[in-house]
Amino acid sequence: MTIKIVRGIFFLACVVMGVIWARYLAQEYSPDAGELPWMIIGGMIGGTTAFAVFFLLHFVTQELYERLAPALVAIVLAMLVGFFIGQYIFLWFPNTDFTLRVFVTVTMVLIFGFVGISLGLTHASKWESLISAVQRRNTEVAGLKLVDTSVIIDGRIADVCQTGFVEGMLLVPRFILKELQNIADSADELRRAKGRHGLDVLKVLQDPEKSHVQLKIIEDDPKDIREVDGKLVTLARQYHAKILTNDFNLNKVAQIEGIQVLNINDLANALKPVVLPDEQMEIKVIKEGKEPTQGVGYLDDGTMVVVDGGRAYMGRTVSVLVTSVLQTTAGRMIFTRFNGLVQ
Repeated sequence: MTIKIVRGIFFLACVVMGVIWARYLAQEYSPDAGELPWMIIGGMIGGTTAFAVFFLLHFVTQELYERLAPALVAIVLAMLVGFFIGQYIFLWFPNTDFTLRVFVTVTMVLIFGFVGISLGLTHASKWESLISAVQRRNTEVAGLKLVDTSVIIDGRIADVCQTGFVEGMLLVPRFILKELQNIADSADELRRAKGRHGLDVLKVLQDPEKSHVQLKIIEDDPKDIREVDGKLVTLARQYHAKILTNDFNLNKVAQIEGIQVLNINDLANALKPVVLPDEQMEIKVIKEGKEPTQGVGYLDDGTMVVVDGGRAYMGRTVSVLVTSVLQTTAGRMIFTRFNGLVQ
């Protein structure tokens, strides 16, 4: 709505300026021809100019603007420097002829303008790198952590932060936020629910009193890398940050690249109680195992317990003895044998 109002004001301003210029030229060069026809023509030219500007701006994309902006700034600043230097020279020679003043000023503007064009167009990428470096410099604090989409959707990161075990600043790149928004707008009901849950988690993390961390949205987006995982690894190296994720592939890629990864699943596995062989425990058998005599139950934390000889006691609680513990990438499995019936 705001851009439409601005465009309307700009259009009216162009029409008014066209009318003013036409009236001025008519009075100056054709005082006997009448002002009204010229003012109508001037208004039409002003409106046409406004539409031409609208049409040209339609082709200016965000990427093109980001690439041209540093160059345009360099050119304008260089030409202003040339103009003011020319004016400063004539402070020492106040009686100089006006024509010479114009020639010297134009010469200085041309020289410095060419320098600005050369720097702006040939070193635009370096300007962008300088701006990005300054932004990263302002963000470089202790304990930086880049957050992946998977860990936001998982949601446990909010609970971990609220306990105070995670410190420092969490960085969420804009492309991660866009990916999360796309998931929240998905046609699939399950994906949509996950995306909205992730947005709720971000809202909790933004409150420093609840989460005990700082959350910052960063605009950095490596244009030469298409994959999200690659972008995260590149940003982690630039910011000297760790990566918070539950993604197995990102975990492996980051480790190969020498980036430290904080995996919530690894944390959850590390917090599970230690179980030793020959330890006695009680478990409710809820389903059959792969082997003919096996039954399967689960601890409160979700750890799978395989009971040898427990198939006959499905739906009942049995006493078992631990025989071995197997740690896998998916979690931990406890193998036991039937010891007695509890109920």
